[in-house]
Amino acid sequence: MMLRLILAGGGYSRAEYLKKKHYFKSIGEHVYLQPWNFGTEPELISFGDNVHVASNVNFVNHDITCMMFNYMDKEHHYKIRQGEITIGNNAFIGAGSRILYNVTIGDNVIIGAGSLVNKNIPSGTVAAGVPCKVIGSFEEYQQRMVKDEFK
Repeated sequence: MMLRLILAGGGYSRAEYLKKKHYFKSIGEHVYLQPWNFGTEPELISFGDNVHVASNVNFVNHDITCMMFNYMDKEHHYKIRQGEITIGNNAFIGAGSRILYNVTIGDNVIIGAGSLVNKNIPSGTVAAGVPCKVIGSFEEYQQRMVKDEFK
């Protein structure tokens, strides 16, 4: 499958190929996926419509600290913690970001490059940072794009 992803062409072709293979829990229309790696549980990832994911974005659906604890503490059994990642409609995830498990990114959201998304991000926002925090509104950002204010 990795070879096919490499040969798939651009991010739209890659998304369509993975959609046909039922690789994710769900994937909407007009999705662009630049990353090559979607973690060990891609079946826990959902993408809405018009989602664009830049390069080097990591999806982490689990926390394996339980393995360390199970080895050092034989009296208890520690369970793996894992969860879904859900990305709504009209979302952009900037390059080098990391999305952790049990996170929902709402509709009309922009995640800045290099962000660590460890909590839900509400719809209609621009968020960035480590950890990721809301820094503005999606609508204001869109209006700045219309006015070409990012020169």
